[in-house]
Amino acid sequence: MRKNQRKVDQAKVRQRKLTSFRMNFLFFSIFVLFSLLIFRLGYLQIVKGEDYKTELERKEEIAVNTSVPRGRIFDRSGHLLVDNEPRNAITYTKTTSTTSEEMLKTAKKLAELIDKPTNRITLGDKKDFWILLHPKKALKKVTEKELLAIQNDESLTKKEAQQQITKMTRERITDKELDSFTDRELEILAIYREMMSGYAYTPQVVKSEDVTDGEFATVSEQLASLPGVNTTTDWERVKMSDSAILGTTTSPLEGIPKSDLDYFLARGYSRNDRVGKSYIERYYEDLLKGQKTVVKNIKDRTGKVVETKTVREGEPGKDLMLTLDTELQSHLEKIVEDNLLKAKRMGGSQFLDRAFLVMMDPNTGEVLSMVGKRIVKDKETGKLTVQDYTFGTFSTSYEVGSTVKLATMLTGYKYNAIRLGETKIDEPIFVGKQRKASLFNQNSRVAVNDVEALGRSSNVYMFKIAMSIANYNYVKGGNLKIDFDAFTKMRDGYASFGLGTKTGIDLPGEVSGSSPEPNRKEPGKLLDLAIGQYDTYTPLQLAQYVSTVANGGYRIAPHVLKAVYEPSPDGKEFGALLKQKDPLVLNRIDNTPEEIERVKKGMHYTYYQPKGTAYNLFKGEEFDAAGKTGTAQAGYYEGDDRSLWGTQTVSVTHVGFAPYDNPEIAYSVIVPHVSTYKNPPHPNNDIAQAAVKEYFALKKKRAEAEIFSTETPTIQKPSDEKSEADKKE
Repeated sequence: MRKNQRKVDQAKVRQRKLTSFRMNFLFFSIFVLFSLLIFRLGYLQIVKGEDYKTELERKEEIAVNTSVPRGRIFDRSGHLLVDNEPRNAITYTKTTSTTSEEMLKTAKKLAELIDKPTNRITLGDKKDFWILLHPKKALKKVTEKELLAIQNDESLTKKEAQQQITKMTRERITDKELDSFTDRELEILAIYREMMSGYAYTPQVVKSEDVTDGEFATVSEQLASLPGVNTTTDWERVKMSDSAILGTTTSPLEGIPKSDLDYFLARGYSRNDRVGKSYIERYYEDLLKGQKTVVKNIKDRTGKVVETKTVREGEPGKDLMLTLDTELQSHLEKIVEDNLLKAKRMGGSQFLDRAFLVMMDPNTGEVLSMVGKRIVKDKETGKLTVQDYTFGTFSTSYEVGSTVKLATMLTGYKYNAIRLGETKIDEPIFVGKQRKASLFNQNSRVAVNDVEALGRSSNVYMFKIAMSIANYNYVKGGNLKIDFDAFTKMRDGYASFGLGTKTGIDLPGEVSGSSPEPNRKEPGKLLDLAIGQYDTYTPLQLAQYVSTVANGGYRIAPHVLKAVYEPSPDGKEFGALLKQKDPLVLNRIDNTPEEIERVKKGMHYTYYQPKGTAYNLFKGEEFDAAGKTGTAQAGYYEGDDRSLWGTQTVSVTHVGFAPYDNPEIAYSVIVPHVSTYKNPPHPNNDIAQAAVKEYFALKKKRAEAEIFSTETPTIQKPSDEKSEADKKE
């Protein structure tokens, strides 16, 4: 009996111990769990609190398109080139909870207050609108049997199934049904489609063109009954200059181009934002676009926005001052246009349709003027008219003839193909059965040194340099056996000046020209390369190239941006200076100062020695200049009329700088396909002469008037010259 009792007592003791252990374990587990919970809460609040707060704000703070004005664009003296013109606008902003029925109701009310053009309505818009207006009829477009087949198709997701049903419905809407819309319904649709096209919380322009004062006032008075609608000020981009390189922007109706949609959306843009489409407007989009207003939407439990707070006010875009001189540009455009038309009236000019002039500061890379003019036939009148073709100065390339000889000479010095002051015999040379000679010496033997070779434009001197670089000793009538690495050596030498490579200008669309792969059966092409009748270069490359010679051997990237300013506080003075564009040296050529100076003397010979190819061009002027002329006889027409491709033409070119001792400007001129005659006219020289004289005449006029102080210029109206031109138009 006692034994049994003892066993019972022991069992009870074990039970109590087990229970006590379980309770202790339970309390310990609870303690650990609470500790982990407290630790986790502390971690979330202390360590990650700011991150979650930022994430929350990111979801609640929304950048909205408040039609912030883009930055304005000025020339180097403060003349306004691109401005913003305010205009009335009516906008609509939907929320995430806005239904299509609510938008349709608002569109109907708005259609009673404004006139909305219907020309932007598409066929797809009509189909979607018909479905919205006739939901019961739309359901009957797809039979029950077809619905069941689609719904039972396990290969389709629910979303894909609905898309297929919608597609079938749209396809079965008849033309008669689409033509049943009344004029009023079409106007409602035109408004509704604009409302639908925007993002939630982003104002979408419903109408901004030709909004009358009456429409603006009427809508403003009834905003309380038009949820989401607002009246505001929009901005229209206005150009004061016809220069194409200023670029263009999209309108709010165009929005972001489809080709760039992903790029801009990834940078916080909305689909209906206006963006730069070309050239300066596009290249400097980040500076010009401005800063949108950022608002914080306060929502209730249903997600409805009950309050909107402004977190950051919007700011206009930055103002850009360009390096371009509007007054100089206007005069040079007239010079190029007049000479182009004059040359067009001469015989053999059937392929002539364009001319280019670039003028820049060789020491800084600032582009003072870029002129491109193109003759086109007016489709309506059939008459020839001249259009701006400025972008052709860096987006088209041509064979440039003897202007390349400066680079040939300096490359020859580099590879010890010639020595400073070396004399060579200019004489007709014979490569196999082919005869090659200089224009000034077709039959005799003339001794010329390096300076004279440039000034008189000796082809043979350059041929002998090229043959020396190619390790070939000339034998009259012998086959030209060259080291084809000479092509690479010469092209590398040219590229160090900027020929055959992109200049680095701050504009999109630049090309590098063409450098055909040499055919080993045509070694004579090396000789053509040496005189500029093989590879092609842009007018801008020529300007950078001659600038490199003028400034002592430094290849500087040309640029059109001079400075960036905060928006003007009063419209009269520029805002605070944010950035000054500094010269960007890309490389220095591998030549000594003595070699560069020797080439400069050859260019000076061109203008001032009786046998120079442009002798007397600047005779009697107060300034001293240096230059080089060029004629490319291997140019083949590749213009708009493809049936005429391959017709041989002659192009003429010109490069130079002034003053000789302290260069302020470097310039290049190309007139492609000027003639089919072997002895063409030379508008290239006339353009260069008139342009340089105009620069110094304008400089003198400004000095006498004490224009352009060292202080920041004030904002000026568009130049008088441009205004007069507008009046004539």
